[in-house]
Parts: sequence; structure tokens; C-alpha cells
Amino acid sequence: MDSGVSVDQRESAALDLGLFEVQLGYRFKDRTHLENALCHASSANETAGAESNERLEFLGDAVMALVVAHLLYEAHPDWQEGDLSRALQTLVDRPAFAALARRLGLAPHLRLGRTEQQSGGIAKDSILSNAMEAVVGAIYLDGGLDAARGFVQRVYAKFLRESTPRVEGDSKTRFQESIMALRGEFPSYELESDSGVEGDEARFATVARVGGECWGAGSGRTKQAAEFAAAVEGLRRVEEEVGKSG
Repeated sequence: MDSGVSVDQRESAALDLGLFEVQLGYRFKDRTHLENALCHASSANETAGAESNERLEFLGDAVMALVVAHLLYEAHPDWQEGDLSRALQTLVDRPAFAALARRLGLAPHLRLGRTEQQSGGIAKDSILSNAMEAVVGAIYLDGGLDAARGFVQRVYAKFLRESTPRVEGDSKTRFQESIMALRGEFPSYELESDSGVEGDEARFATVARVGGECWGAGSGRTKQAAEFAAAVEGLRRVEEEVGKSG
């Protein structure tokens, strides 16, 4: 095992971590937390006294799930539990964490063991994803939940925005499938009104019809959002109809 590093190596590592803190937008009070978050188990096994990022990964995973769930809950008051759950699953999975790690330039700062380096571990989604979770865990330990929430909210803004159309499309698909099974007809969406006011949260009003009958009504800033709201209401009615027949 390696017994230590030179002064020059320590200074270079400190500079690298400082640059990474700039990329993260968070300055650690205790940089040991960040050092541990970037230490893969393969490196810890080769370095005396080193601690791997596995425990921080466990903590960060829980923190990410809590913070992202809260952000989704606040951002989408019209979403039902199923919509929130599907969005959460999309945002806190391995590909999403790995993509975030790449966007933040995490890979060059990772410490990997020799074998993992030779096998291209620095490019593996699993290693990047786990390290990203560990970094969030490190921020939580260093600055508390408010610091972790601020970090996740800032870096995840793009991912949170992009989750909306995926979930909206899924809700419309589920309504279509449910109403087809119940009534044997496809739903259609009709625009009832447009206030013409840019930025109006209820600018567009839409109804979802099945066989000429209104099954749901909704409004939104965009036509797509209004159709989504109408589909959500339609799904509620389908569930009520199925409950009555059951």
C-alpha cells in the first residue's frame, strides 16, 4: 500500500479540489468530506488510511431522493402521486446521476485504484453515479440539509424542467389506455379558450372528450400543459368509474 504523498502532490491535489469546488458552486468548510466522496473503494484499498466513498454514497442517495421529491412536490401542485413517483424515478436513477457528474466535470477528480483505472472506470456510469451521490452526501455532512437542497436545486434545474414533458406525455398515454379499456374509444382534446396573456398560468383551457362527452377539463400556461391537466382529471374519473363497477 502507498504510505503517503509528497508536499507537491498534496498542494496539487488541494488546488484540484479548489477548482472542483468552483465547478460545484459550493465551498467546503471541511474538505475531508469532499476528499472521501471522490475516493473509490478500489483506491481506498490501495492507500493506507483512506476512506472510500461508499458510506457517503448511501447518505447522498437518501438526500437526493428527499430533496428532489420535495422540489417536484413544490413545482407541480397539480401532479398526482403516480406522476410525482415516475418523475422522481427518472431524476434519481443512475443515468441521471452520471450525466450530472459529467456536466460538473467530476471524473478528473476521482481517485481510482490501478486496476479500475486500466479498465476505464473513470467513464463508467456506475462509478460516476455513485460518486455524484457521495458528493451530495458530503455537502449534506458539511453544510446540512439547506446546503444540500441549494446545491441540488441549482444543478438539477435543467433536469427538473425536462422531466415535465416526459411525465405529461405519460399521463396522457395512461388516460388513453384506460379510457380505451373502459369505453373502447380514443379521447380527443379541444381548446375551449385562450386568454392571449403571455405567462398566464391558466392561459389555455382544454377539455378531454370521449364520444362527445367531457371527461376532464384543465388549464395551463401552454396547450400541452392544459391537455395534461385535462388528462389527469380524466384519469381520476376513470378510476371513479372503475371503483363503482368494482
